[in-house]
Amino acid sequence: MSIKTPKDAIELARAHGAVMVDLRFVDMPGMWQHTSVPIHRLDEDAFEDGFGFDGSSVRGFQPINASDMLIVPDASTAKMDPFTKHPTVVLTCDIVDPITRQPYGRDPRYIAKKAAAYLKQTGIADTCNVGPEAEFFVFDDVRFSSSPQHCFYKVDSVEGAWNTGADEGPNLGYKLPHKGGYFPVMPSDTLQDLRTDISLTLMKLGYEVEVSHHEVATAGQCEIDVKFDDLLTTADQLMWFKYVVKNMCRKYGKTATFMPKPMYGDNGSGMHVHQSLWRDGKPLFAGDGYAGLSEMGLHYMGGVLKHARAICGLTNPTINSYRRLVPGFEAPVNLAYSSRNRSAAIRIPTYSQSPKAKRIEVRFPDSSGNPYMVFAALMMAGLDGIKNKIDPGDALDKDIYSLSPEELAGVPTVPASLSEALDALEADHEFLLQGDVFTQDVLGEWLSYKREAEVDPFRLRPTPLEYELYFDL
Repeated sequence: MSIKTPKDAIELARAHGAVMVDLRFVDMPGMWQHTSVPIHRLDEDAFEDGFGFDGSSVRGFQPINASDMLIVPDASTAKMDPFTKHPTVVLTCDIVDPITRQPYGRDPRYIAKKAAAYLKQTGIADTCNVGPEAEFFVFDDVRFSSSPQHCFYKVDSVEGAWNTGADEGPNLGYKLPHKGGYFPVMPSDTLQDLRTDISLTLMKLGYEVEVSHHEVATAGQCEIDVKFDDLLTTADQLMWFKYVVKNMCRKYGKTATFMPKPMYGDNGSGMHVHQSLWRDGKPLFAGDGYAGLSEMGLHYMGGVLKHARAICGLTNPTINSYRRLVPGFEAPVNLAYSSRNRSAAIRIPTYSQSPKAKRIEVRFPDSSGNPYMVFAALMMAGLDGIKNKIDPGDALDKDIYSLSPEELAGVPTVPASLSEALDALEADHEFLLQGDVFTQDVLGEWLSYKREAEVDPFRLRPTPLEYELYFDL
């Protein structure tokens, strides 16, 4: 059934015998949070009045002296949870100030809503369609620890190339070599049924799955792509996607991670983000320019490339992101564009010549960011390119990794570290402030949180490799 109103959401819950309501919202770093109430508390007034919670206990939200906040359910997001023991209806919520009744400025979902509204306000388009490809690893075991006197991590997978000699009682072989995981059939691909269960669950939730396959790396790297939708809907969808992947893996006795680079020596996981602008149901990126792009599409791409180093502070916002963004593992370090060339930061897919399929694919982001802020930032950069007619320069159709140092000298690159990306964001963010989509308060909190909670603690800790390199000095 199509869910549009509070009455529809309540009817969905009643039809499935729901006994609980799960109220979900996203914190600033991008993790889903939730609280649950009995079904009798869900009436039509609840979609106006909301439910109280302590905002000081949520990362990036309120100080303790102003902690009271409201979560207000969005009726159109109602879905039945496919994993709970007891029937539970899930509602994605917005954050509201209990005194002013205004949307909360640090609510990432509100940022995405403002971005969608700003797009219409510009008159350039009325819809930004987004299609992310969020890669992930499925492991059979993961252990890690960090203490003053030791640190380690260890992951394992029955598919892992390192397990060819393991005593598995019996070891049946069929291990995937490093960089050998792209498209092998069973029995080498051990995750076919798991990915199918994930796909069926996503479809049951109303999402259209387009493709499911094993990815390049050994040890369980996977990709499942869901059809594009508008910016806000896709951000909501990605939260569900990660939830389904993690819980279905747990159901199989496995664990999933969206870390960009969970292990050394093989490909990391990215999140290629397909984008296009539409107006009145018509695509605006199709034209007679390079690779069939319109002038608008080229300028949008120019904006993304111009602001890419700053955008990385949001699209690649973890220290681990920059373990992936290094040359040699298909990660698009160089800020260039091309048709078909997957080593470029932006690719123009050429599978279909239909104007409706014309889009750009930004390849440097990963899944560690907050999707509401990631998609909003990419669109804001693109709109800046359109408004200022930013030329993306010449296409780079050669194999970028085979270029000489002289040829690469003029090609800009993504930041080499999270610290560098945050500095770039701090220096270049005026384009994000247009239409009050992002605010100085949000960006200031983001920069402070990332530096204090991630960059500084990491700088203080030695790693095992440092002992290997330096202990005997």
